[in-house]
Amino acid sequence: MKRSAEPGALLKHGPDRKRACWGILISQGSWADRSPLHEAASQGRLLALRTLLDQGCPVDSVTIDNVTPLHEACLSGHVPCVRALINAGANVNAATIDGVTPLYNCCASGNVGCVELLLQNGTHTHTTHTHYPSALHEACKRGNSQCVESLLSHGADPDYKVSNLGSPLYVSCLHQHAACTKILLHRGADVNVGGGRGDSPLHAAVRQDNADLVSLLLDYGADVNLRDDNNRRPREVAPDGGRAQQMLLSFEVSPRSLCQLCRLQIRNLLGRTRLELLDLLPLPSLLTHYLEHT
Repeated sequence: MKRSAEPGALLKHGPDRKRACWGILISQGSWADRSPLHEAASQGRLLALRTLLDQGCPVDSVTIDNVTPLHEACLSGHVPCVRALINAGANVNAATIDGVTPLYNCCASGNVGCVELLLQNGTHTHTTHTHYPSALHEACKRGNSQCVESLLSHGADPDYKVSNLGSPLYVSCLHQHAACTKILLHRGADVNVGGGRGDSPLHAAVRQDNADLVSLLLDYGADVNLRDDNNRRPREVAPDGGRAQQMLLSFEVSPRSLCQLCRLQIRNLLGRTRLELLDLLPLPSLLTHYLEHT
């Protein structure tokens, strides 16, 4: 059984929803070994779940695919069940045979309450295996901006790169999620770290003629001269006559102002880890907002 490269959009109900979210081809047998605790966690039946735990049902019982009850509760977004399982000692970093963690499932379903519970109880923002699925990338792919904010607030690296996906910023731009893109940039993500084929986030935004994303990336210092593996700059991959192409043509004849250049230089000198401390500096609020892009 293998993880699909592009899990489909979440379905609304039933086990098909879980199959789409995990991206796993699941046989009848692998679902048949689910315990009553798995079912209670999946359906949000808190009383039944607590009863089963009190009766000695192992909190980390696994299916043939190493799916735990906590995986189920997180995927379905049942915060009380997640809390009960954690209080009973569930492994918050348990991984399925495909490397899916409870945190990944929370980011796939977009439940920031479950994300916060896991992060407050010792879950890792990134797995120790670089080939495992990334919760931050999944949140960026699905446009779950609150999950992105929560992960970054708890120390997730906005430039964490996965070999087959690229950077979180690249994934966010590829799937055209402006809110996630803005959060990543605000938190200091490298605007030029991209994905495969030598693509930068700007390449991804331009290919889809997303002028709003292009404007945002340029404002945070995107390099219009970066070339992909085919030696093409962003302007050269833009749809002819589109807004993105027109924006880049205008930018090339009227580059960044001194005001923009100074802001970018100061932010670079401060470094990503210090950007969140801007509010603590004895600066006028106008200058703080200027440096924060707010």
